[in-house]
Amino acid sequence: MSETTETAESSAAATPNADTPDGVFLIHGLGGTQYDLGSMHKRLKNAGLVTHSLTLPGHGTTPESLIGVTAEDWIDAVVAKYREVRVLHPRLHIMGMCMGALLSAVLAQRERHAQGNLILLAPPVYIDGWATPWYSALRPALYAFRAIRNRMKIEEEDPYGIKNEQLRAIVKAKFERGENFHYRWVPLECVYQVDRLRAIVMKSAAAIRCQTLVVHAREDELTSLRSANFLVEKIGGTRARMVVLEDSYHMVCVDNDREIVAKNVLEFLGAALMGAGSALANEPKMSHAALQASFEAARERLAVGDLGGLREAAIPDVTWAQPGENRVSGVHAGRGFLAFADRAKASGAHFVAFGNPVFNRGVVLVPATLVATHEGKRLQSQGALMMAFHAGKLLELRWFPDDVDVENAFFGPPDPEASGPSEIEKGFESAIAASRTLLKAPDNDSLLALYAFYKQASNGDVTGERPGALDMVNRAKFDAWAARKGVSRDEAMQAYVALVQKLKSAE
Repeated sequence: MSETTETAESSAAATPNADTPDGVFLIHGLGGTQYDLGSMHKRLKNAGLVTHSLTLPGHGTTPESLIGVTAEDWIDAVVAKYREVRVLHPRLHIMGMCMGALLSAVLAQRERHAQGNLILLAPPVYIDGWATPWYSALRPALYAFRAIRNRMKIEEEDPYGIKNEQLRAIVKAKFERGENFHYRWVPLECVYQVDRLRAIVMKSAAAIRCQTLVVHAREDELTSLRSANFLVEKIGGTRARMVVLEDSYHMVCVDNDREIVAKNVLEFLGAALMGAGSALANEPKMSHAALQASFEAARERLAVGDLGGLREAAIPDVTWAQPGENRVSGVHAGRGFLAFADRAKASGAHFVAFGNPVFNRGVVLVPATLVATHEGKRLQSQGALMMAFHAGKLLELRWFPDDVDVENAFFGPPDPEASGPSEIEKGFESAIAASRTLLKAPDNDSLLALYAFYKQASNGDVTGERPGALDMVNRAKFDAWAARKGVSRDEAMQAYVALVQKLKSAE
């Protein structure tokens, strides 16, 4: 069933106008339902978008219904739904989870999708995650026997794609009670069809022409980052970008990093500045006292111009938004936030004269004055700071100057090289991708050095307490990172690149 109420007949006659909101077509994963996408429907609607979905053939009843369903049946279903709803919106985005991501990629290629963006969540181009059993390589040998393909069951097993232990326990209990929210098993025949779908994606991904976001967990137990790297490389760096999650398994929309997923999706669809902050703040998961304490900690950093230090109490993709047309304006997220912080620090930018803050659930609004010096000039720009928090973590900051022209005149026109990734940053990103293709695992010293340089480049100096002597692995990682204390971000990136190149050349 579709999430929307429009019929095919009304769709054919519909003509979107300038006031028609953009739409998003969501495609669920194997054996699943819309629950695979967590609260994504709600988040998208809160941001002013209209969502559409469907139940794929063979789903929504019993696992036996999947027998006889082919990859072509799934492709035909999503193509038909896409053609039904695309005429309803000026822009229609496509988003899929797991097998739904594979179908989304095929759909975008076959329909030459260009009227919206493409979002691929945990796409299993390769089934090579850390929980993949050794005997999975024997699948092709069994595919030759149709009877075995129809009778053999592939069961859903712990950890169920979820790193969050509480949520995993809930899912396990639901399975044990026999609740019909997700198939507990699928026939081998179905896995065979997924493998055929994977092969189609491998052949066709290079023909995708729309802007694409690939979201993938580093610890995905089903499919490694090799899948995300493959898609970004095939689609092309000018059209595709990747977000790597550090605290989730396969089910990225419901696991620990679900807020980061929602934030990146909304931003990629151009809806983040309209609705992401308010949507996240509706469920702050922190007391008023905790919100006050988090604000005070952030204010201390802002008062001394330590914008980069804000990341210690923030999500990895913390965002700074600043209006205007100058060297520091724009939306800066993730490592782009660190680059922005470095540029701001170079001009001595910091905030003074904080007024009385106003607290509203997870959001704080406070008057302040931005002070900076540059080439003998001094800036004093009055305005207001907005900060959004969730569960004690800083999500985003927005600076609203009273007079944007004053800041434009002070900071000067935008510098394309400064606003985009630098050559060092591009080399760093390439080295990260190359490190995952090493044919031979590096020795322990090299692994620790790679970890230390990566953390120093991404997060700055080490924070937190040193692990105890019994936790030898994390203690060694902490010490390796601490040994690079004081190393600049650029130096750390260059050292990381040099080490990866050395390891690659040794092969």
